[in-house]
Amino acid sequence: MNGENKVDNKNMLLAIVLSAIVLIGWQYFVGLPQMQRQHEAAQQAAQQQTQQSAEVKPGQAPAIPGSAPAATANLTRAEVVASTPRVSIDTPRYLGSINLKGGRIDDLALRTYHETIDPKSPNIVLLSPSGSPIRPANHHDILENQGPYYADFGWVAQPGSAVKTPAADTVWTAKSSGPLTPTSPTVLEWDNGAGLLFHRTIAVDDSQMFTVTDAVENKGAAAVQLSPYALISRHGTPAVAGYYILHEGLIGFLGENRLQEYKYSAFDKEGTDQTWKGVKAGWLGFTDKYWATALIPDQSAVYTGEFTSSHGQGVKTYQTDILFESKTVAPGASAEVSTRLFSGAKEVALIDGYEKSIGADRFDLLIDWGWFYYITKNLFIVIDWLYHFTGNFGISILIVTLLLKLLFFPLANKSYESMAKMKKVQPEMTAIRERFADDKMKQQQAMMELYKRERINPVSGCVPVLLQIPVFFALYKVLFITIEMRHQPFFGWIHDLSAPDPTTIFNLFGLIPWSPPLFLMLGAWPLIMGVTMFLQMQLNPAPADPVQASLFRWMPLIFTFMLGSFPVGLVIYWTWNNTLTILQQSLIMKKNGVKIELWDNLKGLFVKKAKA
Repeated sequence: MNGENKVDNKNMLLAIVLSAIVLIGWQYFVGLPQMQRQHEAAQQAAQQQTQQSAEVKPGQAPAIPGSAPAATANLTRAEVVASTPRVSIDTPRYLGSINLKGGRIDDLALRTYHETIDPKSPNIVLLSPSGSPIRPANHHDILENQGPYYADFGWVAQPGSAVKTPAADTVWTAKSSGPLTPTSPTVLEWDNGAGLLFHRTIAVDDSQMFTVTDAVENKGAAAVQLSPYALISRHGTPAVAGYYILHEGLIGFLGENRLQEYKYSAFDKEGTDQTWKGVKAGWLGFTDKYWATALIPDQSAVYTGEFTSSHGQGVKTYQTDILFESKTVAPGASAEVSTRLFSGAKEVALIDGYEKSIGADRFDLLIDWGWFYYITKNLFIVIDWLYHFTGNFGISILIVTLLLKLLFFPLANKSYESMAKMKKVQPEMTAIRERFADDKMKQQQAMMELYKRERINPVSGCVPVLLQIPVFFALYKVLFITIEMRHQPFFGWIHDLSAPDPTTIFNLFGLIPWSPPLFLMLGAWPLIMGVTMFLQMQLNPAPADPVQASLFRWMPLIFTFMLGSFPVGLVIYWTWNNTLTILQQSLIMKKNGVKIELWDNLKGLFVKKAKA
């Protein structure tokens, strides 16, 4: 179109482009990769049902020991757990057990989290012993049967040394018969028969943190040199959500005080293992969408951290580990090291609390707050604070949206006033185009004079959109990554704000007994959002270009289908935001003497129907 049309509609085009970049980009980087990765993960998991366990050796001196493959491929997870002696774990947050064979924490379920919104559904199983079968989970945030996933601790001798240390097949002796509770630590003991007595004390708080203290007592006649270690091993590539904006995989805060994030696919090639030497403080482990397992060493200790992988016996195995500096234990002396293990749900208050209480630097980055860290996290804090008053996260989102509207009211007001003035002078703009139809330069000059006389900024309409994009993205992250939003209801048929609207117009919202495919899941809330978007766009100045006008007419429908697969909490936010914008623009237009044809048309339509 000609130059004046570009100026007239620059604000509207910019709004569309920015919004389209966000939504279409998410569809490209989120929807398609998710389907592809889930398909690949299912294929890989099917091939791994006959896996046998094999731990990874970090490949450093001294090396953390591996164990012999476990011949339990045909057993269920429950049978694998029952096949070894154990000490039970019984806390307000945990169900599970400690494996006396190897002294591992490898059987852990979360007492307060379930696979579905039904409180009678199975508890989320986080850790599983070596030898457990690998099968694809029904959903990426359900970890049951995804394969061996455990924490191991111990000591390794110097290369070439004949000192015997505890191994994966070592059977420890429990010094007490009771379960591990927040008030009753479990003490394990093993004598190597050559003068070294090993002790392992496992304590747990009333939430989601273990403290493992490994000690060795030298009763022999010669000094020994040992290096303590801790590791988390995960067998089989887990099913992940596959979203571009969410990190799932190996994670740590170490090495020049930087966050280290590696997806499982980063280890598809040989020679991709990562090592950080001489690290002090920090942490490392594995993170899923809602869950994580991380090792937190003594923040004053110096250690080597590693991310490694191996591919043996048809199984891809991943490991994050810590190897502390060696300790020389003289005859009659002892040495010990303590390491914390976080394993559970990534609750924001809990993670932040641990960061402060144990001094784990940037432990809050275990939650993927993303590029807009400060906006996203503070937005969650406000929503969560309001939740404690309203008892409903959906209501909290509506209140936050209203507060944001009030915060940006002065700036948005100026923008909407300029748009209202443009709509008011549209007849004059049309007359100018007709008068100078053959002279584009004069047409442009006349337009600019009109803008100047009426004090109109033709690009100011993009300001509200620019302000909304970071907030929109941050709210999307909050709804998507925070476990506090998981399984949180709104009203009516919305039982999970973090999931898409479960209804669809294609089965008349459940009246027809048919489950449409995913791309046809177009629920009631996305439809309501589409209507509010349509109404809002009717208040904006109409593009002079017929092509642009046609694009604007289709935009609400396009966005309706796009948002159909988004978390319904985000759709509710957008709907409410559109509604507030309609009210704000209508008041400003009325104030500036602009006739609102939309309301007149709707009023006439209802009056006509009433008379009929």
